Amino acid sequence: MTERESGREPKLDNDLFFVCSVIEYIGRATKNRRADVVNALGKDVLARYLELADVYHCEPIENTAADLIEKRGVAAGGFDNTAGESAVPTVFDIAKVYKRLIVSVAKGSGSPPIDALVSVYTSWISDKISDYRCSMYYENPEYLYLSYLEGEPLKD
Repeated sequence: MTERESGREPKLDNDLFFVCSVIEYIGRATKNRRADVVNALGKDVLARYLELADVYHCEPIENTAADLIEKRGVAAGGFDNTAGESAVPTVFDIAKVYKRLIVSVAKGSGSPPIDALVSVYTSWISDKISDYRCSMYYENPEYLYLSYLEGEPLKD
């Protein structure tokens, strides 16, 4: 029986969700764009956390994020996408959006998931997903994927 048949998400999808949650948490805690967080952490560190996500996720996300902020010297930024917003999606809501998009990009391009993660977070779509005043973060996964491929939001 496959993971999907058992009702369980594939391990890689769950591991990506964890890493995306940590990125989102760090972004909010340090007031940085998500691309800046990804660049500060670096691909090698992100790959290690992706590889060992089942171990790291046993720790509270606050502790994991604080450890990474300190070890990687993630400086405070000026991007606060939660201030003044009445309906802010949770860290985990946004992580799920990114995880789905990263899985689609990795499958569609045949690239390793870590490369897809870096590509998505450092592309134009990351700022759009992080803008809670627009609808991008709650669009359906296929729309996000096709928009990502197009390089801009699809027109109606």
